[in-house]
Amino acid sequence: MERSIRTLKSLLKRQGDFPLSHPSVTHSTIVIEKLLPAPRHRVFAAFSDPAKKCRWFAEGDASEVQHFSMDFRVDGKERTVFRSSEDSPLKGAPLTNDTVFQDIVPAQRIVLAYRMTVADRPISASLATFDFLEAPHGTLLIFTDQVAFFEGGEGAQIREQGWRELLAHLEDELSR
Repeated sequence: MERSIRTLKSLLKRQGDFPLSHPSVTHSTIVIEKLLPAPRHRVFAAFSDPAKKCRWFAEGDASEVQHFSMDFRVDGKERTVFRSSEDSPLKGAPLTNDTVFQDIVPAQRIVLAYRMTVADRPISASLATFDFLEAPHGTLLIFTDQVAFFEGGEGAQIREQGWRELLAHLEDELSR
């Protein structure tokens, strides 16, 4: 017990090195509901088919895809490596998204854990759930992202904006 107290006192003395008044991790929960004009099996296929997932999730004008791989099964992994454009705020830095699929119920639910890095520096870790619900004229997608942002992480507003853009790309993919 005395050793634990000494350790705590030592940490408190080093407050300048690691400010206790500013948390090193901030947490946020993002929930986005989107009505998609396609049946659940087609929406699910856009997540489970590697070519479709790469088109809506990885490819885009703001970055160059350097690597995309996906093993869509429970405990399977997905890895995406992008290079941001030189005119972006990240000025060409590499971004990595490493995912592990936790639970998959075809056409109903996908639960995954993912970690993001910028220039090999971790910025966040998340547990995300995609629920696919039957809806008139399509599928109601409910996306929930429980995020821990590390020092220098972009924060909830930027992450939510990014997911809204990705889900708009998903809708485009479904209209192909």
